[in-house]
Amino acid sequence: MSQEKITRFRRRFDSLYWQQFLLTAGMVLLTLLLLGVSFYALSYNDTVSERRSEMRQHAELIANMSGDYLASGGQTASPSLQNLIALAAGLTKADFLLCNDQGYALLTSDQRLGGQVVSVPQEIQDAVFGDKGFYQGRSSIGGAYDIRQFVVAVPVTQEDGGTVGMVLAVMDARSLMSMWRSFIGLFFMTSAIILLISFVASSLTSMRQIQPIREMVQATRSYAAGNFDVRMQDTGRSDEIGELAASFNNMADSLAETERQRSEFIANISHELKTPMTTIAGYTDGILDGTIPPEKERKYLQIISDESRRLSRLVRRMLDISQIQSQQDMKKEDFDLCESMRLALLSMEQKITDRGLDVEADIPEDSVMVQGVNDLITQVIYNLLENAAKFAAPGSTLYLGLTETGGDKAVVTVRNTGHTIPAEEIPLLFERFHKSDKSRSEDKDGYGLGLYVVKTILSQHKEKITVTSENGVTSFSFTVQLAHPMRNT
Repeated sequence: MSQEKITRFRRRFDSLYWQQFLLTAGMVLLTLLLLGVSFYALSYNDTVSERRSEMRQHAELIANMSGDYLASGGQTASPSLQNLIALAAGLTKADFLLCNDQGYALLTSDQRLGGQVVSVPQEIQDAVFGDKGFYQGRSSIGGAYDIRQFVVAVPVTQEDGGTVGMVLAVMDARSLMSMWRSFIGLFFMTSAIILLISFVASSLTSMRQIQPIREMVQATRSYAAGNFDVRMQDTGRSDEIGELAASFNNMADSLAETERQRSEFIANISHELKTPMTTIAGYTDGILDGTIPPEKERKYLQIISDESRRLSRLVRRMLDISQIQSQQDMKKEDFDLCESMRLALLSMEQKITDRGLDVEADIPEDSVMVQGVNDLITQVIYNLLENAAKFAAPGSTLYLGLTETGGDKAVVTVRNTGHTIPAEEIPLLFERFHKSDKSRSEDKDGYGLGLYVVKTILSQHKEKITVTSENGVTSFSFTVQLAHPMRNT
């Protein structure tokens, strides 16, 4: 057999199917073996004990009726004694020997011993005539039998207590062994049937359990090759395998969504990078090859400078997002949310003034202590204010307010008046590079990342944000965990 075939053979038997089957078959076989040995030993001993007891009872009955016969030296044999011996032999399936005190058989039910001089071995005589008063064991009776027999011997005594002989009950050991041979045959046949049933049951159970795992292996290979469309079939099972299949499909959906977002992210960032880089390269080449006149070089150099800064801001914003997403265990602290709101509002003062907006600030004069990362929450407020100012109608009012839910949360609300956001577009506001005006060329200062940063920071804080837009009024509200009451002093 080649090494490759040996390897395939080993792999086949290393599979879960064969491991489970061999384990099941081994356990069933071991159980049957232990039960068979235990039953054989117990029943064999019980049967032998029962036969010996029965043989002894009949031997003692014969001994009680043969005292006169042995006392006369075998001269007063009566037909009743012979009939009793024949009857006992028929009932017990054993032969009986009536022997004198010298150990010689005078009367027997075994026709095979007719004409033979049968002498009982000395060890049997010592046991019967000694203190023990009986004998049981195996013996060939001084060679009278070819093989050793089961032998039970009891003494024959008279009324005065004198011993005049013995009675031997002899049974062929093969008559007992034939029963055990039948039992062994029945045992092996039963074991074969049980093993066959175990094989079928184990095969069906193993295939039912292993088939979904094999499908998962194939699906995993497809995922490794970049194909995320493969799904596990609905097994309709509510056990662990069913839960695993459902979880596997959920994982596949998540991977597919991640791949979709990755592809979209690459496409979006390529678009965002392409515009300023094309502008920079085009105007630079125009200056170098003289296409742009010298008197206009300063104008186009300013455009190149603006696009370079815009490109730098985009890269920094992407790095900020990556840094925020990498913070698995943020170190939260207690800080005054009111102060953070005032700082964010002051930072937006120039942009608010340039848009000609009024500000309505509903910020409590007392401190409202919350838990979180102060700089990141301040960034959230700033991004929401910046987004609201950008899309607010000129001359309208920009609202920034803080309320407490009465529970353990503070709620910050930023509201503006402008165009109504369509309901189908609201879930898309927090995606990367999404812009509500759908115009990437008109909004040179925006990248579609501000609200994505907001969502990322709040997700890291395990907080929620909601958006409503009706009749031109758009409102963003997010929650922040209040500090412990004992700390809010």
